[in-house]
Amino acid sequence: MYWIALLPEPCPRNASAWPGAEGAAGQQHAIGCWALQFTPRVALVEEAVAMEVRASQRLFGGEQALRSHVHGQALELGCTAVAWAPTCTAALALARAGQDDGFAQPLQAVLDALPLHVLTDMAAHEPTLARLGCRTLGDVRRLPRGGVSRRFGPAPLQALDRAYGLKPEAFEWLALPEVFEARLELPGKVEHAAGLVFGGQRLLAQMAGWLAARHAGVRSFTLTWRYEFHRAKDSPDEERLEIRTAELTRATDHFARLLTEQLNQTTLAAAVEEIRLRADEVAPLEETSASLLQEKARQAESLMQLVERLSARLGPERVLRPVLRADHRPESLQAWLPATDAASRPRGCAPDIPHPTWLLKAPLRLAVRGERPVYQGPLQVVSGPHRVDGAWWDRAANGERSAMVRRDYYVMLSDHAGLLWVYRERGEREDDGRSAASPWFLHGIFG
Repeated sequence: MYWIALLPEPCPRNASAWPGAEGAAGQQHAIGCWALQFTPRVALVEEAVAMEVRASQRLFGGEQALRSHVHGQALELGCTAVAWAPTCTAALALARAGQDDGFAQPLQAVLDALPLHVLTDMAAHEPTLARLGCRTLGDVRRLPRGGVSRRFGPAPLQALDRAYGLKPEAFEWLALPEVFEARLELPGKVEHAAGLVFGGQRLLAQMAGWLAARHAGVRSFTLTWRYEFHRAKDSPDEERLEIRTAELTRATDHFARLLTEQLNQTTLAAAVEEIRLRADEVAPLEETSASLLQEKARQAESLMQLVERLSARLGPERVLRPVLRADHRPESLQAWLPATDAASRPRGCAPDIPHPTWLLKAPLRLAVRGERPVYQGPLQVVSGPHRVDGAWWDRAANGERSAMVRRDYYVMLSDHAGLLWVYRERGEREDDGRSAASPWFLHGIFG
């Protein structure tokens, strides 16, 4: 067996101020849910979280890699101590004693040197045992078991036997909740939104562990902060910030970058005491298949993650992407939308006519010489007409006149400008579109 024990930090002050909060029990449960990403055998033991990871070592790269991974993230979550040993009770005792490695020496030698208070059933009798000259667990083990049992009851000896592996340990394994929602009381009042980043990153790490245990990712999560009781009358009780991602992911670093950018642009109405994080849109996440060949892992963020981070920093209206639209009018075939908006496919396809490489922002009216349009010299027809007639359903921006177009497009050749895209307006009562009164317009250039 290989047990790792985690000691969460002490219960925060005013633990019941947030509706639904459970104080130290809620914090312990949140860390337990995070630990489920490493093993399904996680238990809440007294004030600690214990996890049996023997079967998970190969999955995470071996004993040292798994231990280092758990240790580093547990400290970021606010755990005050992390220890590992062959039994759960021994790992918990080592964590309380401020030691970490129960495999450095034989278990008996490691435990014999520990003080009495590391075992709950032994700590209750510590003053009496101290008067008997017992300062460590090894001192108690050397006493006659019959006398200890008659004097203190069976509980201290049973705790010793479980710690030394002489009796089996039984646990009720932690079940993963269906919904992730975690709360954190801040160590002090925060008056600037950027100060919420540290606490938010701790909650994001918990959410990432919950997502990993469910083999899922998230597209949207919400950070809520609660203002202090003594605040201005016009200030709300709480406010929230929703973070959305275009791709389903559980990358903690990406979540943290988006949250940081958004909070840097947020102004708090009062000092904040508590924050809460909730995963909103959760879906199964397909894992990346590992290769049999040794390949260099991609360290940089993906293009979509970069776009989301820039949108959060500069504003979605400043980071745009082109989107095709189902429309007969060339100027309406493309629209620029925020890059983080969900992509949608056009409901139709563009008409099968030539389209230029460059489209002028506004059509340029051409001069006419002898019924022939002129642009840097006379123009010669290469192909056409290609008729565009539609959009009667659309209205102009003012909503008063129709945006309908009736045009005949031509591909024309200029000796100096190359291939051009030229159209001629069709009159209301004309079908051939060749009226001399109809003007010619340059609309695009073939590059």
